[in-house]
Amino acid sequence: MSKPLLIITLVLLVFGLIVLSSAGIVEGQKKFGFSYYYFYQQLISVGIGLLAMFIFSRINYKFWKKMSVLILLGALFLMILVFMPQFGYGLKGATRWLNIAGFSFQPSEILKLALIIYLAAWFGNRNDRMRNWVYGTVPFLIILGIIAFLLLRQPDIGTLLIVIAISAVIYFLAGSPIKHFLMIGALILATLAILVVVEPYRFDRIKTYLDPSIDPKGISYQVNQSFISIGSGGVFGVGFGESVQKFGFLPEVVNDSIFAIVAEELGFVGSGFLIGLFIAFAFLMVRVANDVSDKFAKLFVMGMTSWVVGQSFINIAAISGLLPLTGIPLPFVSYGGTAIVALLTGMGIVFNIAKRA
Repeated sequence: MSKPLLIITLVLLVFGLIVLSSAGIVEGQKKFGFSYYYFYQQLISVGIGLLAMFIFSRINYKFWKKMSVLILLGALFLMILVFMPQFGYGLKGATRWLNIAGFSFQPSEILKLALIIYLAAWFGNRNDRMRNWVYGTVPFLIILGIIAFLLLRQPDIGTLLIVIAISAVIYFLAGSPIKHFLMIGALILATLAILVVVEPYRFDRIKTYLDPSIDPKGISYQVNQSFISIGSGGVFGVGFGESVQKFGFLPEVVNDSIFAIVAEELGFVGSGFLIGLFIAFAFLMVRVANDVSDKFAKLFVMGMTSWVVGQSFINIAAISGLLPLTGIPLPFVSYGGTAIVALLTGMGIVFNIAKRA
């Protein structure tokens, strides 16, 4: 097992819990009458995730290659259940959660891990056939199309962006011809552009990205409040627990806006430290991938890397105004039980690969 990678993972978990314990106190008190509601819920999820990570680190990673089709079908089945009233439920106009036997979870987070396993297994067996459009690309597009349809029905464009990023990285690293890669990229960009134009709220995010001064109390409210948080932090921050923006000013403080709280309370130093952790995480994951000869293992590790690091920097860039707001959480830091369990489960497989490298 890669000890440096394990240490970085644990530091990210601890850092996330510490930040969440401060960011969520106002909203926790307001919604649940308990200031540390989000912290304790996340702590339970982290405990479950660490147990899953330990168990999966002991299982030969090749087992998941054999089970890849069943795993993906199971994840897609859960995605379909979301649309059944007796199981699925929604918040803020989006139906993304399942409640089965009293347990609530978000199947799209499970889908990310399932997709990485499936694509790594699929492309890990194709080598020379990757250059054949029918064998290498068409099945890939069909699977991606099915997933895109289910995510758009929820709707969850943010998760769709991450799924596309993960899929693109694995497809490229599997040895796809550049011509095919560019053609698919152009098709995806054109489709995303249409999706943005046809939905007013998505188009509003583009407008606020281009000009944050538009309607600062309406469509530009979140991005402007995040700017205030980040700007207030300065170099060293206003102090841990001293954020003003979390007192009802900044929306989604425990979810996609949590980096703004990091910047406000811990300043450039604290936010730089967090970004440094993600960079170190990426470096160590790439080193693990380079150390293995098995193509499935290599593609799986790089798929996990693209998930964690890609989602992290999209979130940070969006909250900082460098990209349009996407609504995706910050891995290891934002509140989300399913997300943290799925991430740590995937990391368990990575540690098994590292141990056998």
